Amino acid sequence: MSAKLEHLSAQLKLALGDGVVKLEQALGELTVEVHVKHLLAVTERLKTHAELQFEQLIDLCGVDYSEHGDGRWEGQRYAVVLHLLSVSLNQRVRIRAFAAEDDFPVFPTLVDIWPVANWFEREAFDLYGIMFKNHPDLRRLLTDYGFVGHPFRKDFPMIGNVEMRYDPVQQRVIYQPVSVELRNNVPRVIRDEGAHHG
Repeated sequence: MSAKLEHLSAQLKLALGDGVVKLEQALGELTVEVHVKHLLAVTERLKTHAELQFEQLIDLCGVDYSEHGDGRWEGQRYAVVLHLLSVSLNQRVRIRAFAAEDDFPVFPTLVDIWPVANWFEREAFDLYGIMFKNHPDLRRLLTDYGFVGHPFRKDFPMIGNVEMRYDPVQQRVIYQPVSVELRNNVPRVIRDEGAHHG
C-alpha cells in the first residue's frame, strides 16, 4: 500500500471508529465497509472531517450479491456502494454497506448530505428495488411507471415479464405478457487456436 493510502487508511480508522466493519485496499483504492445503521453518521463525518473532506459523491449504486463468487456468497444479498472524492485533498474512497434484510432492503437517504444522491438512489430503487428511507421523491427513473419488478436483480427473468407492441386497433402501445418461449442457452465452444482440426 502506498504511503498516501496508508495515511488515508489511518485517518479513516480514526475518524470513523466503530462505524468501520472492514477496510481493504484493491485496485489502488480503499474500500470501507460500514454497518447500515452507521451509514448516515459515517457519511456525514466523511464529508466534514478536516482530514477527509469528501465533498463530492461521484456515484452511488446498488449491488445484488446473490450469485457472487459462482453462488458461494454467504453474506447479505443487497449492498449500496458509494464512490467519494475529496477535491481539496485529492483522495478517493469507496464505501459499501449491506442492507439488514434481503426481503426488503432499506438504506437511509443521503440526499441531505450530497443532493446528487437523489437520482442515484432513484436508479438503485428502480433497478434493484432498494428503498431509501426519507428520500424526497423515490419513484422509478429508467423503467416505465407500469414496469413490474426490478431488472438488475439476479433473479429477474432475462426475457422480462411483459412486452410492449403497437396495437393498430387501439392505435396505441400496449403491454402484454411475454410471448417468447424460454430457450436453453447453448454454451459457446472455445477451441484451442493452436490445435489442428482435420
